[in-house]
Amino acid sequence: MRILLIGAAGKLGAHVHATLADRGHDVVTVGRTSGDIRLDITDPVQATELYDRAGHIDAVASAAGDVPYNTLTKLTADDYLSAFRGKALSQIELVRQGTKRIAERGSFTLITGALARDPIVSGSAAAMANGAVEAFVRSAAIEIAPQRVNAISPTVFTESLADYGDFFPGIPPVDLTQVAQAYVRSIEGAQTGQIYELD
Repeated sequence: MRILLIGAAGKLGAHVHATLADRGHDVVTVGRTSGDIRLDITDPVQATELYDRAGHIDAVASAAGDVPYNTLTKLTADDYLSAFRGKALSQIELVRQGTKRIAERGSFTLITGALARDPIVSGSAAAMANGAVEAFVRSAAIEIAPQRVNAISPTVFTESLADYGDFFPGIPPVDLTQVAQAYVRSIEGAQTGQIYELD
């Protein structure tokens, strides 16, 4: 399959890229500052350009989404808007625009996170964005068939515990290898409307 991978340079994206390439897929990498195509998908105009430049695509996988972290009283209205644009709306646009651009039986795999169901202090903006993505996936799945859409929803990565472990006290981490396998399941499998929870 020819797969468009957004956020391929990040910790998760690099692992997903290697996993998909090892399975024989042709992976087209996308990022703001690196990759085969360099664009900012938080801009709907650039999302259109992404599909124009990508050509034939069988599947789209997203491993990108920026959200601010801070306590509720310190987050501003702009912070919440930034979280929605950075993680939810950007991925919604990938699907909205992509349904007419990818293979007839192609798929979309989006990234969300455990905060949609397991909140932490300073994570309300991320929880809001994750919840929006998950609700969208369930709704979009019943409209875009035979194309498919799923979301990967991991907790903190084992490989990121040194940086973020203190924010997730007592919450079991998940290895990037396991998260990448969930992408494989979504892309190569047949399910749709699924939230693959990894914790």
